[in-house]
Amino acid sequence: MSARITPGRLRELGPINWVLWQVLSAASGTRDAQLFSTLGRTKGTFRGWLHFGAGLMPGGRISRHETELVILRVAHLRGCDYEMDHHIRLGRRAGVDATLLARVLAGPTAPGWSDRHRALLTAVDELIATENLGDDTWSALAAHFDERRMVEFVLLVGQYDMLATSIATLGVRRDTFRR
Repeated sequence: MSARITPGRLRELGPINWVLWQVLSAASGTRDAQLFSTLGRTKGTFRGWLHFGAGLMPGGRISRHETELVILRVAHLRGCDYEMDHHIRLGRRAGVDATLLARVLAGPTAPGWSDRHRALLTAVDELIATENLGDDTWSALAAHFDERRMVEFVLLVGQYDMLATSIATLGVRRDTFRR
């Protein structure tokens, strides 16, 4: 699918979002982070979304490593190559190597998971599939997360599920990374 919304530039983004897009693109290792130059067209909504997202990643209470496991699993389940591209790169920085990534893609039944990570990935799968968590799945995850992290987990999965929907619907093209 081609882009339904052309990524914005200075005129469409406005000066604040244009600067944010430039900074975020550089931080992402690309000249044009298509997601930001597309969503940036929403002006203040874009900045509010950035603030919300940063509160979950990288600013959340769930570890960066576990956050990346969650995001990569959501991206895989949703078939979102854009999220996968970016979070494979970010995941490497958080200790998600190729072997661990293969396990994330295989899912919570793959051998080698700790009880904590199995509960985490099972909850991701269930939340994406049913938009809810059953009592057993909730209890399994709550054995490892306090109440704040439980709320954050639901918001994190929802954020990246929503993002995958936005990327697909808007036709956001995959980025080209600098070497």
